[in-house]
Amino acid sequence: MRATHVITRLIVGGAQENTISSVLGLAEIPGVSCDLISGPSDGPEGSLEHSFVTRPNLLRIQPHLVRPVAPIHDVLAYQALKQIFRTEHPDIVHTHSGKAGIIGRLAAHDAQIPVVVHTIHGPSFGPFQGALSNFVFSRAERHAGRSTDHFVVVADAMRDQYLAAGIGRLDQYTTIRSGFDLAPFLSAPNDLNLRRSLGLQPTDFVVGKIARLFDLKGHDDLFAIAPGLMKRIPELKFLFVGDGVHRARFETLATDLGLRDRFAFTGLVPPAQVHRYVGIMDALVHLSRREGLPRAIPQALAAGKPAIAFDCDGAREVCLDGQTGFLLRAGDLPGLSGSLERLARSPELRQRLGFAGQALVREQFSVEKMVASLHRLYLDLMANTAEKTRPLRSAPAL
Repeated sequence: MRATHVITRLIVGGAQENTISSVLGLAEIPGVSCDLISGPSDGPEGSLEHSFVTRPNLLRIQPHLVRPVAPIHDVLAYQALKQIFRTEHPDIVHTHSGKAGIIGRLAAHDAQIPVVVHTIHGPSFGPFQGALSNFVFSRAERHAGRSTDHFVVVADAMRDQYLAAGIGRLDQYTTIRSGFDLAPFLSAPNDLNLRRSLGLQPTDFVVGKIARLFDLKGHDDLFAIAPGLMKRIPELKFLFVGDGVHRARFETLATDLGLRDRFAFTGLVPPAQVHRYVGIMDALVHLSRREGLPRAIPQALAAGKPAIAFDCDGAREVCLDGQTGFLLRAGDLPGLSGSLERLARSPELRQRLGFAGQALVREQFSVEKMVASLHRLYLDLMANTAEKTRPLRSAPAL
């Protein structure tokens, strides 16, 4: 079996980590050949192309597969992918992310690839964008959906949103959680030296946020509640793990509020080091308005840290209200403030929620389970395809 994956770019992000783990894991299974085609990974978000340093033959960069809409590049990327698929003819083409998902599936369909799979890591359309963009992207997804044999979703919420938009049938969807290496998070210590290097004291109540410093991630919500909340919780500090185009604005905002010493910025952190920063948190907040199933929440839960999340997309499937954390209506700033205060004042509550979170993540989020589920799905899809194309036997003559 040969499977070729396609993604728009390999920046530091959950969808990219998922794809890399899938390709590398599948490539280790006997009888499976797997590789990845990606566009260039430019920008302040960092690159994960180094993940293939020991397996360089598994990664190819397609220079025309760029993230912005660029008609000339888009046509050239489509033609290049179609030529690769026609020449190499993999059994399965598996696409990821918006641009690669659309161009890659159309190219695979036109190259007559037997099985075309697309993973929905997060919504490409919805209320987070304007009416025109929402119309264009939903139409594009419906068009590409007609060239798709099966959809993998990281959260049931993605399946429900796409079905509601008229994309695919229920039997074309399979939920496979975005697995990761659990061991570093399960044993992540509260490293006091790392705390001190970030200006955090052993007695501080550290609220972490793991996200690009970008639009729709909810950082502004924390700045909105910080002045009042810190008067009630003097030991409260925020830890922003990640980098992005809004970093300078957030640092200036913290200074303008007179709270610069209450916000720690790590900058870009390699995925292999994220567990160290989760280990020094007391709780995690996830306030994104757009994300399939936020990887940061199960990572925090794996380390025994309770989570507070806005009820967007798949967050409710891991941030179980009152069980592994607190789930709030999007934009509920009083609820956010109150939930943080409850956690700050009750180590016992943090411990109870953290233990429940660890149990959930152990069961659902191992990278081994993700890879095994993908392999099993591939085998089923190929068997179904072979059954459909098997010639009918002639009835015996009487």
